[in-house]
Amino acid sequence: MQKIPFEEKELKVVAEIPNFFGATDPVFDSPVSMRENYQLMMKKEPVWELLGNEGALFCPSVIPDNIARAFVFEANMLPPQDAVDMFGIPWEYVPDAQGSMVRPGNHVLKDANDWKEVIKFPDIDSWDWEGSAKANNGTFLNGNAFMLAWMINGWWFERLISFMGFEGAAEALIDEDQQDAVKEIFEATTNLACQIVDKVVEHYDFIDGFTVHDDWGSQRSPFFSEATAQEMIVPYMRKLTDHIHSKGLWADLHSCGHIESRIQCIIDAGWDSWSPQDMNDTMKLFEEYGDQICIGLIPPAFNPETTSEEDQRNYAKDFAKAVCKPGKSSMVSIYGLMQGIMTPAYREELYKQSRINYAN
Repeated sequence: MQKIPFEEKELKVVAEIPNFFGATDPVFDSPVSMRENYQLMMKKEPVWELLGNEGALFCPSVIPDNIARAFVFEANMLPPQDAVDMFGIPWEYVPDAQGSMVRPGNHVLKDANDWKEVIKFPDIDSWDWEGSAKANNGTFLNGNAFMLAWMINGWWFERLISFMGFEGAAEALIDEDQQDAVKEIFEATTNLACQIVDKVVEHYDFIDGFTVHDDWGSQRSPFFSEATAQEMIVPYMRKLTDHIHSKGLWADLHSCGHIESRIQCIIDAGWDSWSPQDMNDTMKLFEEYGDQICIGLIPPAFNPETTSEEDQRNYAKDFAKAVCKPGKSSMVSIYGLMQGIMTPAYREELYKQSRINYAN
């Protein structure tokens, strides 16, 4: 793409849009749309550094997991509630945690070798895809934002946890007597995921990619070794990301935990982007791997109440200088936004400086 010189008139605010924190963010008079810039960023050709409001998530209630996980984002929003997932496993919403968990005592699988007799796969053709498409196309899905359809419960380790509980799933990954069965489960769940991708692509407008969940670690370390990840999970992830790419769409990974040491597994699995939590060194990951995968960054923090506007702008300039690199891509992640640094001055300066830097 031909580089577009920055003009001061771009700093005019032409709209306000809702953000994830219940407030609004300004939209600048940019030379390309926010959705187009997100697409360009994924191609490592951004016009400005993503500020955290260019994308949106889509979690339709037609997919039972989204109700079960209390994570419905669509035209017909639903309140958090108890529900069953697509495999018939009951989940309970926990208000204090603002999330859901499998109802205690309802993990269905004790030995992975029994999976064919125990796990009941859903009939996704029976879901009301047409009704959901009618409700969302042209309304929630309007083409203004880069839209990622989320697969909230994942298909591999997280899914195995929902079947077996955490201890059972962790053991099954490394138990020689269960590993072949686990691979069969992951092959079957990945095939199901590919079929759901096909349904989403067939029925919805303006889907740019998929965000798929699979948490790999705790606050301190990964749950399993790199060798285990490479053997037991990466091949099946790669099958799904290849399928997503075959549709001309992007594949984004959501994986919590201190797992920066598993970055090669994530890259080998074919993910285009990943936003690590703040226990990971996101700037180091960007410096070393930003040419291979888009990293969601957590910029250096400051206290907006005690930091002058001039210093806020200097923080933004320094961050832009560090990350606006040819052949690399990054964005300010949700974990970066949660620090509260995206003040009006910081946002404007980061937009301006990144526009200038990327145009040079």
